[in-house]
Amino acid sequence: MDVFLKISSVPLTQEGILKVILPKKIFFTKGSGVHREKLSSFELALRDAGIAPFNIVRVSSIYPPYCKLISKEAGLKYLTPGQVVFTVIAECATNEPNRLIAASVGMAIPKKPDQYGYLSEAHTYGWTEKKTGEYAEDLAASMLATILGVKFDPDESYDKRKEIWKISNEIVKTTAITQSAKGDKNGNWTTVLAAAVLIH
Repeated sequence: MDVFLKISSVPLTQEGILKVILPKKIFFTKGSGVHREKLSSFELALRDAGIAPFNIVRVSSIYPPYCKLISKEAGLKYLTPGQVVFTVIAECATNEPNRLIAASVGMAIPKKPDQYGYLSEAHTYGWTEKKTGEYAEDLAASMLATILGVKFDPDESYDKRKEIWKISNEIVKTTAITQSAKGDKNGNWTTVLAAAVLIH
């Protein structure tokens, strides 16, 4: 009689491992924090984003197949304090008074749900929240377009490439979540972050 170790009642066969590891849901969040210590400003940004109680493991930027995008409020209900949570996270920090900073995670998902998409991280200085968000979205869409074989000129403007992707009928959704802030006027550390949280 074969005996398998189990995680969440799923046998650790090849199929079982995929069920445990492959994220089924994802949500976006963002936050900012200010403190005299850089690490503490990051912690406050995590709290503002609602993900401070978790042990965050940074992962690279693939949007999993069949993964459902849900709200932050719905996503947090699946998580428990202390849980290890895989996250695509972008952050930016400064202690220069009034310096504009921004962090963004862009997303691009293909038409077919069985194909993977892309998440991108952007961290900028001196860029507006809108510009940083468009850049992150552009990065994700560019990476997805290359694997889908969508032809475009990478030197063309963001809006023109976006129209080409729309015509190609391949990319169904692109978006970004972005947080910006100006550096604290007293020279304390200011941190901004944006994150895509993967739920297994």
